[in-house]
Amino acid sequence: MTDSSPPMYPPLHRRLYSVWYRHMRVYTKNLLSNGLPPFLEPLIFLAAVGLGLGRYITEPMDGVKYTEFLGTGLLVTTAMFTSAFECTFGTFIRLEFEKVYDGMLAAPMTVNNLIVGEMIWAGSKGLFFSFAVLCVLSAFGIIALPYSLLAPLVGFLTAVMFAALSLLVTSFVKTINHFNFYFTGFISPMFFFSGVVFPISNLPSFVRPMAEIVPLTHSVRLVRAVCTNTYEPILLLDLLYTAVFILLVGFLAIARLRKRLVN
Repeated sequence: MTDSSPPMYPPLHRRLYSVWYRHMRVYTKNLLSNGLPPFLEPLIFLAAVGLGLGRYITEPMDGVKYTEFLGTGLLVTTAMFTSAFECTFGTFIRLEFEKVYDGMLAAPMTVNNLIVGEMIWAGSKGLFFSFAVLCVLSAFGIIALPYSLLAPLVGFLTAVMFAALSLLVTSFVKTINHFNFYFTGFISPMFFFSGVVFPISNLPSFVRPMAEIVPLTHSVRLVRAVCTNTYEPILLLDLLYTAVFILLVGFLAIARLRKRLVN
């Protein structure tokens, strides 16, 4: 007589942690090359754009100096980019070339655990990258502590949001070169039209509703409010948007990737 009882799984937090821990071990094998760029990139960007262009922009933007305006935006754009790369190229390579997920699913875990673990890992990278930018900005006196210490948490939420979106995109991609359309056609334009480089109030009236639809706008508004300690009721809608986006897009990503992983 065969045993028809359902398989025994470890607790949920252990399964999610195992996915996170595996990626952390791989990431920290090359800690210097992986951990140093997050501190160098904001220096280069601020020197090239903030300090150069900032000399010609003397009027405050949304009540703050331009370098502070730009710097607060970088806190979440770095989380967006690292999460998008991790859950597109990184996920696709693990899925199609390295076959990492085949071995992981042989362990006592479900596809849901695997994908949620991927999103948590991407969120952790986003938190670390936002913290790196925060260290640079605070070291140069561009933003003030202690209010901005909450900024990495916004970076975490931003990274999870873009992890869900990027995993959904990955579920459709058949060849790795197709990610160029995602980054060139969506991620890069969003950097310039979500209130990072200039306020969205400066956009034409017919463009502003589109800016409110994309997720980065809401992250930028949240992190700027945290860093300047100015809170408005619209931030509750930004938090609601973030939560609904993660749940809805994450559910769709899991549903589509489940079919691909099982097949």
